Amino acid sequence: MLTLGWSDGFSFAPIDFVMLSSAKLVNRICEMKEHIYKRSHGYKRRLEALTRKPDAVVDLLQRALSAGFTADFVLMDSWFTQAPLLQKLHAMGLSVIGMIKEMKQRYRLNGKLMSLKELYSTLPKNKDNEILGSIIVETACGLRVKLVFVQNRNKRREWLAILSTDLTVSADEIVRRNALEHRDFFQIHKKFSKARNRVPRSFI
Repeated sequence: MLTLGWSDGFSFAPIDFVMLSSAKLVNRICEMKEHIYKRSHGYKRRLEALTRKPDAVVDLLQRALSAGFTADFVLMDSWFTQAPLLQKLHAMGLSVIGMIKEMKQRYRLNGKLMSLKELYSTLPKNKDNEILGSIIVETACGLRVKLVFVQNRNKRREWLAILSTDLTVSADEIVRRNALEHRDFFQIHKKFSKARNRVPRSFI
């Protein structure tokens, strides 16, 4: 299940969801019955279950915006912070903050495509701070983003990377808002939704 939630820093409210299946017939356990009324909500939900996750994210956010919800940022985990989805959300006027992993994606710096590891090696290191450095780069599709490298608290010799499509936000604020995504989502599932610090409104 893919869930969209809204937070103002004090509370977290799930506002929409998608029950996702698989687009591949061989991976589906039970097929949709042919006699289902095609104009029913149930039929539409079943079709929606066959969509790709990135497309489902866009649909969820479009429905939320159409219903009158607003947010300063979309907070997401590393599964969704891929360049094509980031570009779509940027075109919708939505700023994104989320974790990114060292994978095949490359970022352009001074005309050269580089991996996260290569970008990290170009930064002056600040070992006395959990925030090791930040840099503005472009995705392969030309979207400018800010990358913030932070200390991995569980493995002190390793680092983690956070991406923001809003270049005006400070590294400290990017780290703080990214922490909100993990805190609020897991707290709502554990039924502990008390937040300590007020932050701007966000989709999670």
